[in-house]
Amino acid sequence: MSIAVCPGSFDPFTLGHLDVVRRARALFDGVVVGVAKNAGKTGLLSLDQRVELVRAALAADPATADVRAEVVPGLVVDFCRDVGATALVKGLRGGGDLDAELPMALVNRHLSGVETVYLPADPAFAHIASSLVKDIARHGGVIEDLVPDGVAPAVRAALAAQR
Repeated sequence: MSIAVCPGSFDPFTLGHLDVVRRARALFDGVVVGVAKNAGKTGLLSLDQRVELVRAALAADPATADVRAEVVPGLVVDFCRDVGATALVKGLRGGGDLDAELPMALVNRHLSGVETVYLPADPAFAHIASSLVKDIARHGGVIEDLVPDGVAPAVRAALAAQR
């Protein structure tokens, strides 16, 4: 059985993320979404909120209803070993994403032998980034068409709590 991990901070989970998970599920026997804390980013949503929002989005989509979401407690490669995954799946929106992702893929393979599979973004979602979603919401813009159901209210509530 081939299992892949789709890792990310998912702050917040977007329709682009969901598309990558859907497509990974079509390629692998099983997929686990690994929700991680990125030490290089200041999060808007708590880790628990992000996991719950990802789980709700996955459960609501028939193509991902059997995909589970779990917290990555440490290194992604250790998480892959723990869940029995042989591959990481990452979406790429453009060359900048590849520039950032390639060194991580090489280190992950060096550390554990796990391979990274890149899926090019669907053009319908290539413009969506979590940072842009947060910025649009901070300025009162509409984000409902960028994120799965339930995510926009959570983002707005978190932003209101910061004020």
